[in-house]
Amino acid sequence: MVDSEKVAGALNVDEFLRQCQPSGDAAYNAFKSLLEMLESSATRSQARAFLTALQKRFGHSKDASASCFDIYHFRIHDVLLSDNQGLQERKKMTMLEIPSIFIPEDWSFTFYEGINRHPNDIFKDKTVAELGCGNGWISIALAEKWSPLKVYGLDINPRAVKVAWINLYLNALDENGSFIYDNEGKTLLDRVEFHESDLLAYCRDHAIELDRIVGCIPQILNPNPEAMSKMITENASEEFLYSLSNYCALQGFVEDQFGLGLIARAVEEGIAVIKPLGIMVFNIGGRPGQGVCKRLFERRGFRITKLWQTKVIQAADTDISALVEIEKNSHHRFEFFMGLVGNQPICARTAWAYGKSGGPISHALSVYSCQLRQPSQVKVIVDFIKNGFQEISNSLDLSFEDDSVADEKIPFLAYLAKILKENTFFPYEPPSGSTQFRKLVASFMRTYHHVPLNINNVVIFPSRAVAIEDALRLFSPRLAIVDQYLTKHLPKKWLTSLAIEGTNCIADDKHEEDVITVIEAPRQSDLLIELIKKLKPQVVITGMAEFEVVTSTAFEQLLDTTRETGSRLFLDISDHLELSSLPGSNGVLKYLAGNVLPSHAAIFCGLLKNQVYSDLEVAFVICEEGSIFSALSKTVELLEGHTALFSQYYYGCLFHELLSFQLSDRRPIVQREHKNESTAMIGFTKSAITAFNDAELSVNRTKDTQLIHMDVDHSSLPIPLAIKGAIFESFARQNMTEQETDVGEEIQLFINENYGFVMHNASELVYGDCPLALFNKLILCCNEEGGTLCFPAGCNGNYMSAAKFMKTNFATIPTTKDNGFKLSDRILTNFLGTVNKPWIYISGPTVSPTGSIYGNEEMKGILSVCARFGARVVIDTSFSGLEFNTGDMDKWNLDDIFMEMKKPNPHFSVCLLGGLSSGMLRGGLDFGFLVINDPLLIEVLHSFPGLSKPHSTMRYAIKKLLSMRCRQETSFSEAISELKAILKARVIRLKETLGHCGWNVLECYGGVSVMAEPSAYFGKSVTLNGLEDNGSTNVMLSQSNIRETILKATGLCINSSSWTGVPGYCRLTVALQEAEFESALRSIMHFKELVLGK
Repeated sequence: MVDSEKVAGALNVDEFLRQCQPSGDAAYNAFKSLLEMLESSATRSQARAFLTALQKRFGHSKDASASCFDIYHFRIHDVLLSDNQGLQERKKMTMLEIPSIFIPEDWSFTFYEGINRHPNDIFKDKTVAELGCGNGWISIALAEKWSPLKVYGLDINPRAVKVAWINLYLNALDENGSFIYDNEGKTLLDRVEFHESDLLAYCRDHAIELDRIVGCIPQILNPNPEAMSKMITENASEEFLYSLSNYCALQGFVEDQFGLGLIARAVEEGIAVIKPLGIMVFNIGGRPGQGVCKRLFERRGFRITKLWQTKVIQAADTDISALVEIEKNSHHRFEFFMGLVGNQPICARTAWAYGKSGGPISHALSVYSCQLRQPSQVKVIVDFIKNGFQEISNSLDLSFEDDSVADEKIPFLAYLAKILKENTFFPYEPPSGSTQFRKLVASFMRTYHHVPLNINNVVIFPSRAVAIEDALRLFSPRLAIVDQYLTKHLPKKWLTSLAIEGTNCIADDKHEEDVITVIEAPRQSDLLIELIKKLKPQVVITGMAEFEVVTSTAFEQLLDTTRETGSRLFLDISDHLELSSLPGSNGVLKYLAGNVLPSHAAIFCGLLKNQVYSDLEVAFVICEEGSIFSALSKTVELLEGHTALFSQYYYGCLFHELLSFQLSDRRPIVQREHKNESTAMIGFTKSAITAFNDAELSVNRTKDTQLIHMDVDHSSLPIPLAIKGAIFESFARQNMTEQETDVGEEIQLFINENYGFVMHNASELVYGDCPLALFNKLILCCNEEGGTLCFPAGCNGNYMSAAKFMKTNFATIPTTKDNGFKLSDRILTNFLGTVNKPWIYISGPTVSPTGSIYGNEEMKGILSVCARFGARVVIDTSFSGLEFNTGDMDKWNLDDIFMEMKKPNPHFSVCLLGGLSSGMLRGGLDFGFLVINDPLLIEVLHSFPGLSKPHSTMRYAIKKLLSMRCRQETSFSEAISELKAILKARVIRLKETLGHCGWNVLECYGGVSVMAEPSAYFGKSVTLNGLEDNGSTNVMLSQSNIRETILKATGLCINSSSWTGVPGYCRLTVALQEAEFESALRSIMHFKELVLGK
């Protein structure tokens, strides 16, 4: 080692050269000691003067400089910048070079030329980082020419950083060691720093925000990958340290295959530290092709400008064999040229062979300037990906030919990244739609159209078609007139019925509610009004022609006519609502700005027009009559379950973008007029009223009450990272192929592995937003056959309520506590002999809500009985997949059971209903599937086309998750195992708490709910305070009021026996957020103290 004291004592050129001569390592150590003298104010001038002497010894010719490099392993020479003087009036810089760092040549000179093409103020007073600074010449040149506030020269090679500091002193001091000041009174030492850093790690770790990032870093994979795994220290070999300038290691990006992985990582790290209006400038070799180079930046949200392009000779010390291997294993061809004048590109293999034979090969070299198009949002997106989701980085695509597409997609992806990062679960939303989304819809109407709506005037549906069909089922009119453009998805039976005589039966309770006749009408108000006056329909559903919607006249005429005829009016404005900051005139909304929407009318609007995701739809209904709002909300809950969450997020983001810059409530609310409403209208169907009254639908939160929901099939348990990643990737991708979104093969494998269910040629796979929506289509098939839908006592109450709503003949199969309220072959044998055309509903393997499990032998006995009686069987697996206590329970093999059956009744068939939400605990994913193996049933099902199906983004996510499950990826399997463990622990704790509080708890083996009987409470009285005029009420507890009383006393929502179908037994779900689960346990204990005492 050479120490600084020794150098300071000698400072003799010959002695210094003697110290350098043995090796490059010796030369580096000598200069390292000289750097210590430069850093000390006491010896700085002496050291700088010594460097001048060294340069003069060999600076008289290029040959002498080269000789110094060969013999003494260094050289100090001048680098000419340009003919134009810099701000400090210098045309050259003095540079030290040693063998273990990159020697500036055509590659870096071209980069500097490209930077020079920027305007003069591009770096002025800016904070700049240079990546791969080498000996620091570009950082110093930038500071000398443009006077930035600060330049951080960064390099992973520790020797390069030391040499860069020496070069900084060489140029910051004159030959006598005095500081050189610029016209702002600063020196280069004020403007430049050098640090050892893996790309931008130094800036990230020190919270430095950058205005500019420039980089000239390696773009060829090291042919010896193991070499890149060595520890980088200043004592590493010269060959290894120098290779850091030429080669890079695999970085985990798709661009690795082109040698651009290190650039990709630098760009993504840069996004995190660059200021919103910052610019990145990179030197990119054209070997992969210009299209590949540009896409690296564009898919990460950059607009790019090519500053400069030329050709350079491929460095002789860079091995391109790695590129030859890439060509060998892919269809990609790199671009090289024969010499500097050749214009026809040759591939890497040809270039390698030509170069080995002594021929000169070249490649294009471009300098790109890049700026983020929406920096704040892109930063959020990239930050999300870097924190646990790096594997989906390769799917990110923020390149857009149309700026309007970028203006929609980038803010949404940023919003999606934000909620996925910040939320460990998705909160429960009411069936009427996301509270936030309904607020945004109402705010948009208030702000842009001056219609003073609130969230209780807006109901969300999966689609316009679903909203129309559900509204017709809610009222079940004998005759409805429907716009000819809105009948496409209605049941064929409604469109072919001719039962229109005696249709004016508004108050006739004896008419057949099942018969709905739909008459198509033209979309022209005068013709439609004539039809309404003649036919007097009970419901009118129509849109408006473009020329009629400009004013409110046609709408007012429709309102008056339907009021006079006693017809309910549903008006579709989907084609006329503009999500724009300058929406066109809309006569319907103009009318609503000055008039309250009459109680017999509602407004439909399907949101389908967006720039990014084709066919992604959500719909909302506006109504100002409270009873209609409530009924529509309950209809969504019973028939659809809920509306896809991410569809609401997407359109909510569009609304938010239109509202975010507006001042809230700056316009006074105008007092609107009320029209007389005296004509009688058709009411809800008897079946709907019965279903609403009997069903225990979800309780909505009030202003003063914080509810705890143990009464809904919703999970608030932590969402596995794999699910978050799949969701984000599905929306980040562009141009997904049909194969990438076809989940059929994965579903078939899933049901075969889990249930031994094999699809055959006659089978059909149908998708829906959720299992409940598919189940309701099966109810319609049952109705069409005149069948009887049979539910075991102790099954999902929402399914039973849906059957009531759909006017289905249904029966309850008795079950017993001893068997966990499961079916058995003996029970079914006794029951099926009394039922005509039975349809048997079975929840399994895990039974919802009991948590019992059917084994294979049990299913064999049950299905054998069903086959003998010719029953149709609906096996609902949507609540299965989270079994945590199976013991020695045998796994299902349905196909073997079917094969062993001897001549089953020809009417016998099995439909397999399922979803992936339980097995994966949803995570906001909405998906259901239905497998039907009976051709007649398939035909009947297709006669009911109004089914909301999962969007391609959801299918992509589901396909990816199922593929991960099939591959048994550790992260995914561990996440599911962890969730099962949480559920098991929750069930144990809930059982202990309930038992301590006087409940009889049914044994639970899986799923997300527990059934228990509050037997100690029935017949007891409890006093509830503050319910009526702040007084107290005494309540005698019974099966009929236990749910309501617990809710009023504690805010805890559970389901009672009217939901479970088992006398005395309540349902409580356990998939709550941790704090809510603890609150639920405290509520149970509090209620016990109120009723039974401490």
